[in-house]
Amino acid sequence: MRYIRPNSLTWWAGLLAMLTGIASVTLPATGPVGEFSHLVALIAGTGDASPAGLIFLGLGLIGLRDRIERGFRGDV
Repeated sequence: MRYIRPNSLTWWAGLLAMLTGIASVTLPATGPVGEFSHLVALIAGTGDASPAGLIFLGLGLIGLRDRIERGFRGDV
């Protein structure tokens, strides 16, 4: 479980980006969770980034953090 590092700020940024993208895809625009969906749209930038782009950004940040950490230790 080397990818789960809750003490890393990069890990949290990647997780937030992933969760924002997933929420943008799954939440309906109307109904009882419409206000929450509106908040997620505001966080996502309402058109600046696609949900898939946010998900891939989050995964990339988490993987990049792990790779940089292994590079400093000398692991391959």
